[in-house]
Amino acid sequence: MRADAQRNRERILAAAGEVFAEGGPDASTEEVAHRAGVAVGTVFRHFPTKADLLRALMKDLLSQVTAEATTLAEEGDPATALFDFFRGLVRRTAANRTVVGMLAVSLDEPIASLTDVIATLLTRAQQAGAVAAGVRTDEVMALLTSACQGALQGGWDADLRDRTLEIMIRGLKPA
Repeated sequence: MRADAQRNRERILAAAGEVFAEGGPDASTEEVAHRAGVAVGTVFRHFPTKADLLRALMKDLLSQVTAEATTLAEEGDPATALFDFFRGLVRRTAANRTVVGMLAVSLDEPIASLTDVIATLLTRAQQAGAVAAGVRTDEVMALLTSACQGALQGGWDADLRDRTLEIMIRGLKPA
């Protein structure tokens, strides 16, 4: 892809994230084009349908989440990295509720691709004594999925989300 086409694609994705977060499912691709500073035809050349644009947004978000988890696994404090990831993922899900909701997909599939790095975070947390030894990766994945699904619900405000996360995190810690 040419450098200018790649820049346009990145601007379109950034603008789309903002537009859909603000305007919900009724947001227009014309507004995406306007904010990206490109013609609407440019948007459709990169993403022939709104669904294609949303899938690309989700893929971009997943890529960012995976990179953050990998950085935490490699450089984060073993005693807190898993919990930091947990909080960050749920907050990101809440912030991108419209994108995830419009895709009408379960978060199981995108989160499942993170299983290896989450297993590393879990192992490091257990070795640091921050997570009970008997906690399994599939249990952490189930908690993450549940927390993210909750964040997608309209009734979850930031306070409820944070209190619920703290309850989950306390449940992972050694007795």
